Amino acid sequence: QVQLVESGGGLVQAGGSLRLSCVASGRTYSIGVMGWFRQAPGKEREFVAAISWGYGSPGYADSVKGRFTISRDNAKNTVYLQMNNLEPEDTAGYYCAVRRGGKIVTAMSGYDYWGQGTQVTVSS
Repeated sequence: QVQLVESGGGLVQAGGSLRLSCVASGRTYSIGVMGWFRQAPGKEREFVAAISWGYGSPGYADSVKGRFTISRDNAKNTVYLQMNNLEPEDTAGYYCAVRRGGKIVTAMSGYDYWGQGTQVTVSS
């Protein structure tokens, strides 16, 4: 099992920035990919970004490219999501996820472990 704890959410004005963190514990040797998803009220959970725990370029949803940056600190078993130029449409619960496979995928079904989420609210 891998346990995930997110932090860094909050309330920010449009155009502002937030940095989310997700710390993994437990069987961290099984991590292949760490990613972020988000879910707005009344909507399905959607892929935001993911990064391989080894080599390779990160992946992003089209809606966040150029505004969000995912990064990792393998020594700390932590993944970050730097969110800049936030828009009201980015308001959602943000969830960290771990995939045991090494290839980045965007489907929820491809991820094996999930955190409890952290809320991001962007006011206009």
